[in-house]
Amino acid sequence: MLTVSDLHSGYGLSEVLNGVTLEVPDGKLVALLGRNGMGKTSLCRSIMGLDPPAIRSGTINYNGTKVTNMPPFKIARLGLGYVPQGRHIFGSLTVVENLAMAHRSPAGSSQGEDWDLERVWEMFPRLAERKANVGAQLSGGEQQMLAIGRALMTNPGVLIMDEPSEGLAPVLVDQLGERMQDLKRSSLSMLLVEQNYSLALKLADILYVMENGRVVFAGSPEELDTSEDVKRRYLGVGV
Repeated sequence: MLTVSDLHSGYGLSEVLNGVTLEVPDGKLVALLGRNGMGKTSLCRSIMGLDPPAIRSGTINYNGTKVTNMPPFKIARLGLGYVPQGRHIFGSLTVVENLAMAHRSPAGSSQGEDWDLERVWEMFPRLAERKANVGAQLSGGEQQMLAIGRALMTNPGVLIMDEPSEGLAPVLVDQLGERMQDLKRSSLSMLLVEQNYSLALKLADILYVMENGRVVFAGSPEELDTSEDVKRRYLGVGV
C-alpha cells in the first residue's frame, strides 16, 4: 500500500501541496482529479522523489517503508512505476530499446506474470508493429503506449500515471481505458492523475479531488457523481 500523510511541498517560497493525505490500497485504482495547477503533478513528483518540488513536511510510505525524500532510483527499485506527464520517451531509441532498458525484476515476491517484451506486445499490439521505429517516429498515442509499457517493464507494485489521456483523440482515450481495465484485472495498484472526468469515473475504485494543493473530496465514484457541488466548484463538470 502507498500512503501519503499530511504532505507539504513547494517551489522556492511557494507551497504547492498543503497537507495532502491519500492512500492507494493494494489492487485498487485510485484516481486524482482537479483542474490545471492544483498540485497533481507536484504530488506525483514528490512521491517519486523528484526535485523540484522540495518536500517540507509530511510522510510517504510504501509497503511499510518510508520513502520521503528517498532518491528516485531507490524508490523505483522498491516497486513504484511512473508514467510522467508528457511521456518523456527516448526519441532516438527504438521501441524495443526504450522498453528493454527499463526492464527490472519485480521487487520482493512477484504476484502473477512478470512484465517482459512479449507481455507488452500483447497489451499494445501496435507497439509490436512499430518495435523497430525510434520513439520520435511514433504518433502521440503510440508514444503514450510506449511510456506506459516502459513503466510496466519495471514490474511495479504501484503504477503512477500522470495525465495519460492528455492530447489523445477520443478513440485513443477509449482504447487507453480498455488497457487500464486490463491492468485492473491483473490486480495492479494504480494512482491515476486525470482531468478526463468520464475516464476517471469509469476506472476508479476510489476518487480524490484536489484544489489549491489540498484534497477537497475523497470517496467512491458513486459519491462523486452525485456530489453536484463538488463537480461544479472544483471540476467544472455540469456547469
